[in-house]
Amino acid sequence: MAFRGWKWLLLLDRQNSFAKAWRSRRGGWKRCCHWSAGKSLDPEVKAFLEENTEVTNSGHLTPEIRLRLLTPRCRFWREKPDLWPYGDPFWAIYWPGGQALSRYILDNPRVVKGRSVLDLGSGCGATAIAAVMSGASQVLANDIDPIAGVAMILNCELNHLNPFPITIKNIINSEAGNWDLIVLGDMFYDEQLADGLHHWLRKCIRIQQTEVLIGDPGRHQFLSHSIHSQLHKVIEYSLPEYTRQENYGLTSSIVWSYQPSNGSEDC
Repeated sequence: MAFRGWKWLLLLDRQNSFAKAWRSRRGGWKRCCHWSAGKSLDPEVKAFLEENTEVTNSGHLTPEIRLRLLTPRCRFWREKPDLWPYGDPFWAIYWPGGQALSRYILDNPRVVKGRSVLDLGSGCGATAIAAVMSGASQVLANDIDPIAGVAMILNCELNHLNPFPITIKNIINSEAGNWDLIVLGDMFYDEQLADGLHHWLRKCIRIQQTEVLIGDPGRHQFLSHSIHSQLHKVIEYSLPEYTRQENYGLTSSIVWSYQPSNGSEDC
């Protein structure tokens, strides 16, 4: 099965297991295992990623950011998915919601300048990288896949940045961290996960007055969820042709501001 078929699995069936992992891995902020900039990378994993990804900054909304991604020139674009040894590589795709968030932050550095930012479900780390480039005072990237953590460090190096802290743990339903801004892209692909995000983000806003920005290209699971009635459209971007082709007809991606009403049910 070529990677295009594999990617279709990531978009559909395999996201169910990924969402289940997000729902089941619970943990508080105090117990999060942070991956500091000084932590050494597993040389075997690092070599594998460097060999089986391509460094690119084309075909996406943010040519300023270089990333290691799976592309048609990579071996695993053609190999059977089961031969990939580290679990489904969601991080190796620059998803449309993350592209929109990153573009918005780069174009509007005031959104993050001097502020603390949590990039939830960070994947390849592009949005966290955009926040650092735009002057955020503190950035924490979060993803439950430890291989994503390795990829983020490699991507920081590609962009001549010191790696930011990374936490490899599910922090949804944990204590509300004291962040000025939470950004998350392409996370609303499962109803139960969306419910958990809805409640946790609302708690962060209520307790810490955190601002929340969500990137999503308009997937059905997102548009049909109750959270959608509490979103304000910030900006919509037309996706480059390459990204359209790789996302089966999606033509644009939107940044939303989550603004739950005062009358919303407490978490």
